Amino acid sequence: MECSLNVSSPALKGLAISNGYQWRTHRKFAGLHLRMFGEEKKILEHSIQQESVYLCDAFKTEKGPFNPMTILNSAVSNTVACLIFGQRFDYHDEYYQRILHLDNECIQLMGSPRAQLYNVCPWLLEYLPGPHQTMFSNYKQITDFLRGEIIKHREDWDPSNPRDFIDNYLTEMEKKKSDPETGFNVEGLVISCLDMMEAGTETSASTLRWGLLLMIKYPEIQKKVHAEIDRVIGQSRQPCLADRVDMPYTEAVIHEIQRFGDVVPLGLPKKAAKDTTVGGFFIPKGTSILTSLSSVLHDPNEWETPDTFNPGHFLNENDQFRKRDAFLPFSAGKRACLGEQLARQVIFLFFTSLLQQFTISKCPGEEPSLEGEIWFTNVPCPYRMCVSSR
Repeated sequence: MECSLNVSSPALKGLAISNGYQWRTHRKFAGLHLRMFGEEKKILEHSIQQESVYLCDAFKTEKGPFNPMTILNSAVSNTVACLIFGQRFDYHDEYYQRILHLDNECIQLMGSPRAQLYNVCPWLLEYLPGPHQTMFSNYKQITDFLRGEIIKHREDWDPSNPRDFIDNYLTEMEKKKSDPETGFNVEGLVISCLDMMEAGTETSASTLRWGLLLMIKYPEIQKKVHAEIDRVIGQSRQPCLADRVDMPYTEAVIHEIQRFGDVVPLGLPKKAAKDTTVGGFFIPKGTSILTSLSSVLHDPNEWETPDTFNPGHFLNENDQFRKRDAFLPFSAGKRACLGEQLARQVIFLFFTSLLQQFTISKCPGEEPSLEGEIWFTNVPCPYRMCVSSR
């Protein structure tokens, strides 16, 4: 099955919604880039650790109750910005904050009934006002920003010394000049950057928002995470990815945050590439498909307490971490989330860094809700929190 066109893009380009040969070449290219800057050179881990310092410093400046959404979006987006642009942006950079706001608004509007109706019947609403028009305007401003970054890169581009995704893509454009069907061109680069920016920011930032909210609601679980962090990492050094194997309880808590938060309940829309039969149902070629990840993440046949936040879902009888086949927040198959490893690294390092330094608590007189809001993603209702240094 292959991904369908949605309101966020005017053409089947890039990493998320392209199909066939173009999708395979882009997926392979992006996977190689992530591995090169991630597992092989460990540049990615170092940049996330550096951003963790800025994130914790931003929390320290908050003297009273605050909503963590903007800070978390800024921090997570910077880990992606380092991959794409080779730089981070200051949390007070007004232009970049506007870009993040525009993109966040798009993701919020994408779940609205009228935007969904546009996807089904674009001819009906094409010239009428509505959320789809706001999204088109927002994406125009975001892609203008991305084109500006690409122009800057071209001015001092050195193919022998790639700094980031844009540099590597420019090199690939030269290599693929004789094969235009791959779609390696400027427009493909713009949409690929947009795909990475959106997918790499929203889901991880929303997962962290769920995580902090759940630590507020379950302070006894937060205390156990604190104890494991103190025992394994202490206060004298930063968390690193190698710590995960020695922190089964924290790993279980993070996995349960992802299961309970259920950030992408329907995954990305897909389209049947050929006539097929699934579970006895015939699906004609071209049929749009939505996969209910929620049905797996909350399946009472798979989880002991499917509607309760319970890290025990991921612990065995010896309190060691255990994998679960029904844990599919990143979807599955060929179209599974390309950035799964990046997301897991960001969530672990940011979550442990914050819990290493802070105790998270609710604000006096306020009781945040565990009810979510459906955008394109499932996000926590806005809440405020208080932090105290440990």
